[in-house]
Amino acid sequence: MTTTERTKQIHEPTGQGLTRIWDLDEVVWEGDTDFQHLVIAKTAQGVSLFCDNDRQSTEFSQLTYHEALMVPALLLADQVRSVLVVGSSEGVVCQMAVAAGATRVDHVDIDTQAVKLCAEHLPYGYTPEELDRAERGDGPIRVHYADGWKFLLDAANGTDRYDIVLVDLPDEREEEAQHNRLYGTEFLGMCKAVLARGGVVVTQAGCQTMWRNKTLQTSWRRFTETFGTTAYYGSDEHEWAYLFGRADEVADPTALMIERLPACGYRPESIDALALRGNSVPPYRVRHQ
Repeated sequence: MTTTERTKQIHEPTGQGLTRIWDLDEVVWEGDTDFQHLVIAKTAQGVSLFCDNDRQSTEFSQLTYHEALMVPALLLADQVRSVLVVGSSEGVVCQMAVAAGATRVDHVDIDTQAVKLCAEHLPYGYTPEELDRAERGDGPIRVHYADGWKFLLDAANGTDRYDIVLVDLPDEREEEAQHNRLYGTEFLGMCKAVLARGGVVVTQAGCQTMWRNKTLQTSWRRFTETFGTTAYYGSDEHEWAYLFGRADEVADPTALMIERLPACGYRPESIDALALRGNSVPPYRVRHQ
């Protein structure tokens, strides 16, 4: 278990020998779920979510983060009818998928308490009422409190196929962590197996900076080994990068996304055609590893 320092600060590791310190103006909720130590607190960036001392989202920057994760996938997929989300406790990307036209969104998260706490305390994502409907399956979003690995295995043996499979988890750890298995090549293959024709797999893939890019380099290798097309988006207003895979080969995925942007049912606030063009080249160290 990790802890905060007198519940007044969180020390977030950002690289070997580097730590970012978050001042907590007010702790809204703190405790252990079955899977992680969770803190929801008011910071200089508004209400913020921390899991095991890692910042997951903040009121100030969450939209930029979630748009960089979801919007390129919405544009790269040939259709947006059915979406599978693994992780992403806040529910923001599920709401984006519905806004883009999805009629079925399966949201799978292993941590029931974390999802409920996010709905109760975060000013973004699900409201408690929306989560209650999603838990009942009343509407396009259906929440499943389940292990993502098991859910994918069952889906591969069934008939359901998805236009987008989105995996949004805390960064892969060098030490043992239960979510590490959801980053590996085997799991990517499981995600690929449940894609509809022209579908896309997307994951949060780590940080672009050279002192924190090990996860990104590893994810890039796994994606290029697994998919016929791998596209990259590194947010120009955040510190995170994202990878997108299609089973087939697309000659110019960036051009395809730019072409489709005007017709996208979800209207992004932090991504335009120039952002898509400028942020689609992976860092030098990733391309030349």
